Amino acid sequence: MREIDELVQVDDPAWPHLQEAIAGSAVPLRVLPADPDEGRRCLLQLQVTARSVLGALTLHCGGLVLDDGWVRAYGAGSAMSGLPSLGRVNGFPAAFEPGWHPATGLVVGHDVLGGVFGLNGHDPARTGRPGAPGQMTYFAPDTLEWEALDMGHTDWVWWLLSGRLETFYDGLRWPGWREEARACDLTQGITVYPFLWSEQAHEDLAATSRRGVAMREVLGVAADFARQMGTADPGFLGDV
Repeated sequence: MREIDELVQVDDPAWPHLQEAIAGSAVPLRVLPADPDEGRRCLLQLQVTARSVLGALTLHCGGLVLDDGWVRAYGAGSAMSGLPSLGRVNGFPAAFEPGWHPATGLVVGHDVLGGVFGLNGHDPARTGRPGAPGQMTYFAPDTLEWEALDMGHTDWVWWLLSGRLETFYDGLRWPGWREEARACDLTQGITVYPFLWSEQAHEDLAATSRRGVAMREVLGVAADFARQMGTADPGFLGDV
């Protein structure tokens, strides 16, 4: 176990490099102010240092909000915006527990459709997740399955800032999506009917009915249908 000062006081911290990448990104984004006490609490439980991008986000940033709220990457949480912290989303213990870790990996981000970005733990196959330990995965709201992203957390953050979200979400964005995402607060997602995984939605997404609801509801509906339709139980999708 490393004490909080060991995790914070490091040579070559990642935050200045991340700030530079954020400043140079063409992606519309907001950097939310951090809750410093929550950031330190989360960092201690994670046992990662501020030299890593995960540690830098957790310590110095309330979260990243990209493409007008379409994607939210978690950090220390931001009370003013309503975005929860990495610790709250993943159910961290209230006080540091050396033996505790997320059972199925760490949820590090959501998109407004209920897509989940997760960081694999040490044995993803045992928990039904694709990819290697330490790699990013994505629970796709249009297939109700986890997909390997073949990158680690640091590369995932650079990828978010690179502008490639437009390609990644090809077929999942409709005319006016940006305005609808912007209208949601950061505790909400967009529910789509007919559901995203339905044939009707695949054929004409623009013709679907959509509204902003609590993200918890969006995730709950997707998880229920994943179980009912015979695909694997998606497991923990984050507590928001």
